[in-house]
Amino acid sequence: MFKKTSLAAGVAAFATILFAGGCAFAEADKSGQVDYTAMTPHELAEYLIFEANDGGGFNLAQEMQEGGTARDRMQQDELQKACSIIGDGKPDEETMAAIRTAAQESIVYPEGGIQLGNWERGRELAWSGFGYRVGHNYDDHNVREVGGTCYNCHQFATDRTGGNVGPVLTGYGKMRGTSEPILKYVYDMIYNPHVYFPCTHMPRFGSSGFLDKESIADIMAYMFDPESPVNE
Repeated sequence: MFKKTSLAAGVAAFATILFAGGCAFAEADKSGQVDYTAMTPHELAEYLIFEANDGGGFNLAQEMQEGGTARDRMQQDELQKACSIIGDGKPDEETMAAIRTAAQESIVYPEGGIQLGNWERGRELAWSGFGYRVGHNYDDHNVREVGGTCYNCHQFATDRTGGNVGPVLTGYGKMRGTSEPILKYVYDMIYNPHVYFPCTHMPRFGSSGFLDKESIADIMAYMFDPESPVNE
């Protein structure tokens, strides 16, 4: 997903901030009790997620639908580590540049160029949260397609109510048109938004493999097609 060498220099620049005190957990005493007060906030979070729950909470050994285990899913990748600055800080400029470069390298464009798909299917995908649950009761992708959960953060058409975490997208295609640079920008944003906004909270739908190119094209059609309710 992200080349290790691309972010290595930037990650090293603030590794001491992320992992101050190390990842070793406080040892239990003779009674088996763990002294939480002896842990740093980072150590406590690691302990509660990966250690404390193995005995009866989350089953971190369970296999995930996308492959691997629940424990694997909880592990940060390099980009997430690079963006996990304690407090209100941000990665330095070298790290931000490395993130942009790695994000650009991760983007794969469709053969024949970026095209709009079916806006009606795109509407269903944009308003669907169906995907990959943690648990034994997997989502059946043969019955229903993986959605983009775009509605959680964005408002699209006025016939339904979306979130307000991200920009309002109502009338997006009508206002911006469908020039090649605009289509590329939106494709990139859906595929891996870190190419423009390092450490953004928007998911990497394409580079993560969560949405395929056809689904991205359909969601884009929902945003741009003149017939779409987004552009009424």
